Amino acid sequence: QVQLVESGGGLVQAGGSLRLSCAASGRTFSRYNMGWFRQAPGKEREFVAAISWTGSSTYYADSVKGRSTISRDNAKNTVYLQMNSLKPEDTAVYYCAAGRLTTQVLGDYDYWGQGTQVTVSS
Repeated sequence: QVQLVESGGGLVQAGGSLRLSCAASGRTFSRYNMGWFRQAPGKEREFVAAISWTGSSTYYADSVKGRSTISRDNAKNTVYLQMNSLKPEDTAVYYCAAGRLTTQVLGDYDYWGQGTQVTVSS
């Protein structure tokens, strides 16, 4: 069992940066691949980024590639999403998730956090 708590969201102007954190509880965090997803009002939840359990492999949605970096610190049971050059279309609730696979597919993730709101003003 893994519990996930996101933090770091907020209101930022376009062009700004935010660093999201996802703290996990449970002894087996390091065995899970981690992902970040987001959901904007009226839209489906979509993949943002994922990282393998070792941290050696990372994947990004085209919409954030080059502007975002996913990383993890297994000693701190935490995964991060650094987002730069933020755009109004990045406005969404951001969720972290833990799963056995490093994929872009929501259904492949077993555990989800409650989400943190990111709002980017123009």
